[in-house]
Amino acid sequence: MGVGTRLWRWCRSEARSRCSVRVMAAGPGMRRGSGPVSVVLRLGLLLGVVLGTARAAVYFREQFLDGGGWRRRWVSSESRPDLGTFHLTAGKFYGDPVRDRGLQTSENSKFYAISSRFKPFSNKGKTLVIQYTVKHEQKIDCGGGYIKIFSSDLDQKNLSGASPYYIMFGPDICGSETKKVHVILNYKNKPHPIKKPIRCKVDGYTHLYTLIIRPDQTYEVKIDNEVAALGNLEDDLDFLQPRKINDPAVKKPSDWDDRVQIDDPNDIKPEDWDEPEYVMDTSDEKPEDWDHAVHGEWSYPMVKNPLYKGEWKPRQIDNPNYRGVWPHPQIDNPHYSPDYNIYSYENIGVIGLDIWQVRAGTIFDNFLITDDEDYAEDFGDETWGETKDPEKEMNIRQAEEEQRRERVSEEEYFERQFKRKQEEKRESQKEKRMKNAVKKEEF
Repeated sequence: MGVGTRLWRWCRSEARSRCSVRVMAAGPGMRRGSGPVSVVLRLGLLLGVVLGTARAAVYFREQFLDGGGWRRRWVSSESRPDLGTFHLTAGKFYGDPVRDRGLQTSENSKFYAISSRFKPFSNKGKTLVIQYTVKHEQKIDCGGGYIKIFSSDLDQKNLSGASPYYIMFGPDICGSETKKVHVILNYKNKPHPIKKPIRCKVDGYTHLYTLIIRPDQTYEVKIDNEVAALGNLEDDLDFLQPRKINDPAVKKPSDWDDRVQIDDPNDIKPEDWDEPEYVMDTSDEKPEDWDHAVHGEWSYPMVKNPLYKGEWKPRQIDNPNYRGVWPHPQIDNPHYSPDYNIYSYENIGVIGLDIWQVRAGTIFDNFLITDDEDYAEDFGDETWGETKDPEKEMNIRQAEEEQRRERVSEEEYFERQFKRKQEEKRESQKEKRMKNAVKKEEF
């Protein structure tokens, strides 16, 4: 990272507004901050911005800022007639009505398949960064929020779950058990999922998901521009045979005791333990209409024995001879063959959504594929980062307004109930007075 870029990132994080003011306010006279340090800072900032933008290769970027123009860039699959449809919206609550517009799933219990094409490229020798935002506005109970990266030869009109992909990345939620971030990479035509568990965000707000794959075969997963997982591709995904294996020529010694607990030899089964599980109910009587020819010979029914204690087992005690887990000696795996290109793909050319959702309402936005980690982080800060707080504030205001309406509605309901009872009481008293008047007249 160059000096200018570092200065720019410091400016962004520490005093962005002041730096921007100083850069823009600097005129020919340079009355504001005209010292040598200030000049260097301004030049460094401008140089960092220019060089940072020039250095980053942006293969794909989609923010849906041109209204209906997205329909020219995205192709809906026709692989099955009942696929769900997407529409463009910022949702029920948002930070910005235009910048937060994205593709939203619109029909419950549907498969969705849509994709967008870009100029093919290879990430060999380069960092690959895949990033986008997901907003489960409906607080999804079961469904995918992940994306897939495909080769340029994908038939977009026939995109389906059977379409081979290079990379699958993003959140997947279903019930209380599945709340994870998928990282699945294709290697030799076989998908390999990451072995590390990565938990996704489960609230109803927009979140930024970033996958970074580097030429040194390391990877990083970030959620909301913060590291959620990192490691080595070879270690955390089963691409290759293991480097080491257990030595097949060595066996565990016969006297090696790896039992943590054993039966207590001093524990003896009680004499009254053995009771049958079921006994005959001798209190029952044969029905008077019992027909031996039809029903067979009558016998007392069997009922659960209240004295039955189950199978007896001696209590467990710590094994005094426990030696721990036997460390099987390891040797180099003769079948292991290193591959220094498991991170790379040729002809990357399509990004797509191929998901199933029980309850629709997820919004996908701010797609980015680049080779520059810093650019991706800046892009995330300038999109999701600038609208996330206003989005939450709007949602909170809406919730408070909804609560206020509910309170007003409840108060109006009780007021109507009170008035109705008062009216009924007045009618009852009026009717009672009329009856008393009639009785007096009759008397």
